[in-house]
Amino acid sequence: MIRKFQMEDINQVMKIWLDSNIDAHNFIKQEYWISNAPDVKKQLMNAEIYVYEQESKIVGFVGMQDNYLAGIFVDKDIRSNGIGKQILKYIKGIRQEFTLRVYKENKGAVNFYEREGLTTITEEMDEATNNIELLMQWKADDFYDSTIVGN
Repeated sequence: MIRKFQMEDINQVMKIWLDSNIDAHNFIKQEYWISNAPDVKKQLMNAEIYVYEQESKIVGFVGMQDNYLAGIFVDKDIRSNGIGKQILKYIKGIRQEFTLRVYKENKGAVNFYEREGLTTITEEMDEATNNIELLMQWKADDFYDSTIVGN
């Protein structure tokens, strides 16, 4: 079930955020994620967060800031079971378009977003990590048009 974030969810959400980032970004030192956790926790309080709950436990979440998808995070023990896809589908249902940033080296995430109809707009160097980030975009009309038979 996907529902809106509640303040009492913060510890579960932060654990998923930290574990997911360390696991998915082995090309970035884990100290980077640990040192950024307090700032992220503050940012989450001002973001639009939706959590994916399974058997009364949060196993994933997404953060939105207007039409910017700050990230989809799923508990590493149950990744690749369709939870990220369900979360993304939910966001596509409440937004007509959005952008996101993903590290180019995070091949699993890049492939996932491409499969789900996002396209890369630009590549830029993330100065904080010295890694290339892709700015990707999804628009409801673009995705719909590209899936029409005969086009």
